[in-house]
Amino acid sequence: MKKNQGKSLKNEDEKISEGLNQIFEIINAKGDAGELKEIVEKTDQQ
Repeated sequence: MKKNQGKSLKNEDEKISEGLNQIFEIINAKGDAGELKEIVEKTDQQ
């Protein structure tokens, strides 16, 4: 495996991890409108 491929996979894993964390944050918000709005704004900034 080339070095660039390893780095690319790591970046992809980080993106997946961030996405999963966002999903868990949404689930844990349990309808808290303020918290859900913060999650959306944080996602938009990325």
